[in-house]
Amino acid sequence: MRFWLYLPIDSVLLILHYLYYFVLLDVYFLSLNRKSINHKMKNLGYTAVALLLIITSCKTEEKNTDYTSIDVPVAKKISKELTMHGDTRVDDYFWMRLSDEQKNSETPDEQTQRVLDYLGAENTYREDALKHTKSLQENLYDEIVSRIKKDDQSVPYNDNGYSYYTRFEEGMDYALYCRKKLDGEDKEEIIFNGPEMAKGYSYYGIGSRSISQNNELMAYAIDTVSRRRYNIYFKDLNTDIMLSDELSNTTGSVAWANDNKTVFYTTKDPVTLRANKIYRHELGTNQSADKLIFEETDDTFSCYVYKSRSDAYIMIGSYQTLSTELQYLDANDPNGKFQIIQPREKDLEYSVDHYKNHFYIRTNLDAKNFKLVQTPVNATTKDNWTDVIPHRDDILLQSFVLFNNHLVLQERVNGLRAIRVKSWDGKDDHYIKFNDPAYVSYPTTNLSFDTNILRYGYTSLTTPNSTFEYDMNTKKQVLLKEQEVLDDEFSKDNYISERIYATAEDGVKIPISLVYKKGTERNADTPLLLYSYGSYGSSSEPTFSSNRLSLLDRGFIYAMAHIRGGQEMGRHWYEDGKLLKKKNTFTDFIASGEHLVNEGFTSSEHLYAMGGSAGGLLMGAVVNMKPELWNGIVAAVPFVDVISTMLDETIPLTTFEFDEWGNPKDKEYYDYMKSYSPYDNVEAKEYPNILITTGYWDSQVQYWEPAKWIAKLREYKTDDNLLVLDCNMETGHGGASGRFERYKRTALYYTFLLNLEGVTDFKL
Repeated sequence: MRFWLYLPIDSVLLILHYLYYFVLLDVYFLSLNRKSINHKMKNLGYTAVALLLIITSCKTEEKNTDYTSIDVPVAKKISKELTMHGDTRVDDYFWMRLSDEQKNSETPDEQTQRVLDYLGAENTYREDALKHTKSLQENLYDEIVSRIKKDDQSVPYNDNGYSYYTRFEEGMDYALYCRKKLDGEDKEEIIFNGPEMAKGYSYYGIGSRSISQNNELMAYAIDTVSRRRYNIYFKDLNTDIMLSDELSNTTGSVAWANDNKTVFYTTKDPVTLRANKIYRHELGTNQSADKLIFEETDDTFSCYVYKSRSDAYIMIGSYQTLSTELQYLDANDPNGKFQIIQPREKDLEYSVDHYKNHFYIRTNLDAKNFKLVQTPVNATTKDNWTDVIPHRDDILLQSFVLFNNHLVLQERVNGLRAIRVKSWDGKDDHYIKFNDPAYVSYPTTNLSFDTNILRYGYTSLTTPNSTFEYDMNTKKQVLLKEQEVLDDEFSKDNYISERIYATAEDGVKIPISLVYKKGTERNADTPLLLYSYGSYGSSSEPTFSSNRLSLLDRGFIYAMAHIRGGQEMGRHWYEDGKLLKKKNTFTDFIASGEHLVNEGFTSSEHLYAMGGSAGGLLMGAVVNMKPELWNGIVAAVPFVDVISTMLDETIPLTTFEFDEWGNPKDKEYYDYMKSYSPYDNVEAKEYPNILITTGYWDSQVQYWEPAKWIAKLREYKTDDNLLVLDCNMETGHGGASGRFERYKRTALYYTFLLNLEGVTDFKL
């Protein structure tokens, strides 16, 4: 051993470094019985893998895992007192809020520059703190994108004599929108060229496209800012020439009248972005001459316009969380007067479709879980409604599709979305059967009434999204397309899905859907990512994700908690997770995490949580309430400054969400919100590792909420755990618009998690 004395100190350190890797490898290979690894790697011996790691480490950048040595951004503190109901909150970072005028100004004022400097500093800090994972981020991005078919095409659907579909060409980030005639011709017509149209834009959000009744004109919507304010344009499909008409500040869709020259559209309030006005536009005229048809003056409501599936009526809808109102107009008479179907009432919700001489209405009238009724077109108020599908206490009616001979119902049964097929003559009533323990099934594009063929989609945690055609008479079905996963080693048979139940604080059973790769053991060393949303009655659905394979194949378990605030178990599931019961959402999620630990799926040292938007609120709440339960948190575009946002009625979404969160002008709601609002409950204690994301142009959750939150967390937290912010300066709530660009943020999420598991540059 005396040769050590003759080696340079750098060489000694290098050899010690490699010996350390060998020790880690011993530990790692002892755990191979629980972690999934590419089968090619399994065939390598310890020495070969070790040498591979040594060689790899020599080629990659120097790894800096000591992010505590990097200068942490420090936000300027400018105290602002916010007083309500005799209670004063001090917000040191209120100054981070900019107006749209400030954000759009070409010459930033002092405040704007201060905000830009701070966001830039946070982005720089994130890059420096995760610099050692750069190659992993790149590998993950390449890996995720490599599974996606580059020249993919959607399943065509038929409408009014044409077959419509989208397709992607190799290397293109945007789709080609196409159609072919159904009369035997096979000539493709590209009606919208996404790759060509998106050139030169850093963000290019393509909204809806709508074809006139005579098939000759197309309206399409574009958002180039990422604020969900669309401009609508028109194209002559016969000549491929753009019309001069342009409609600005819209929600992004139109409803065509049957005269092929009149459209109805919705505009937004320029400050709150509330959809509040419906206009009628005649092609060939300027937008300034458009006729205001309807204005929603109640600022707790928004409005929209659409065409019935039958093409017989133009429909105007007004809605808030707990109330709706619809109006109808003969599509052959665009200058006529709209008629109200049922005047709005508090706590009365309904949606409408039309067939022959009746409107069919899904409603909660005396039906918490909703029911289906019908009413004559000439007698539409609720006193004329008669039951088609009565209310049931244990089944939630989510939607319906009408056919000549059948009624198709989308129902939620035992927390799962089922499809029920019922013949109008009463001779047949059945559910389509599925075998997965957790799955999602749903009717897709069914535009024809006169058919016995139902088109539906199906997916599960192990099954890629699939489209079927189902004969409602014979019960035979044909698989039209299953999402391709471009990975020679992928097979859905290699993954296991389970459904288990946690017990909430009040004894309620909370469903949890899980998926993991075969061979992954469940023990205290197994990493597990727990996801949920839990608001607005929006259910967390157990769908397939090819992206997720990058975690599952590296030994992660993925779990989805179906907590209250969603609607998985019926309408009461939603009502028990909102307003003054909102904390059930958070405690349900914590109970789910604790159950997974107690049942030996993982431990707190390897348990991670993720949620976005209102799910980001969930992340902020649980990290305050139970920080020691999690090793890491991913909070995407998080709604965390609940009181200040809900007190400011100029902020988009505020006024018509009082029935979701409550109005803090009422002291009871103010006090309750304050007890869970993530930003208001940051305190001096240890927090887990946290990644926060936002978009500078976000219209749903303004960028300053996550920016203020991270600044306050930095000020108060007593730990040295990683806390980073990714603020995309070019996008909004939904992230990047391109097909592949969005996966860079997905790669960041996964890199953050894998880094905390000690994986920094390890390709499968």
